[in-house]
Amino acid sequence: MAVFKSINDEQIQQLTTGYYAGVDEVGRGPLVGDVVTAAVVLDPNNPIIGLNDSKKLSEKKRDALYEQILEKALDVSVGRATPAEIDELNILHATMLAMQRAVAGLKARPDRVLIDGNRVPELDHEAHAVIKGDGLIDGISAASIIAKVVRDREMAQLDERYPQYGFAKHKGYPTKAHFEALATHGVLAEHRRSFKPVQTALERTE
Repeated sequence: MAVFKSINDEQIQQLTTGYYAGVDEVGRGPLVGDVVTAAVVLDPNNPIIGLNDSKKLSEKKRDALYEQILEKALDVSVGRATPAEIDELNILHATMLAMQRAVAGLKARPDRVLIDGNRVPELDHEAHAVIKGDGLIDGISAASIIAKVVRDREMAQLDERYPQYGFAKHKGYPTKAHFEALATHGVLAEHRRSFKPVQTALERTE
């Protein structure tokens, strides 16, 4: 396992040769909901134009690329860890668990797994971490888009159930509006109780 803090075109070419899976996560920072990960194996013979770090794309562009990835990729798998697992394990270990689940969900075994960031979960694969890989390696970009769209849509569904919290706008992140909703309406079952602002809201009601 290697952690690539900087990476050149030749290294990218070597890492992305053959049947590789890109992996990324979305949702480490929010106070509510699952942390969502995705593993994507792109088809080198069916390229997708415009892939990039999901955070650098508009919602409209992400949605369009999401559909293309599902249509053109050789394999797509989504993994997750629940708020209860996050509270039990902590967010880092829960994210690693979610990544393991995403990789385990792939139909075929990739030659290697390339993960955005600086950590690699325990995997029975050759695996490497690439810092800012979601903007450098297409497979990781695709994984970031899948995870982001899946989680954002889940936040929109949560917003329909609890419109007073504003989840469709802030996606569960710790914003002023979210803090105000916690103070006014309390903590939901979907909130991460180990996160400090949620703990504070719980203490107010005790």
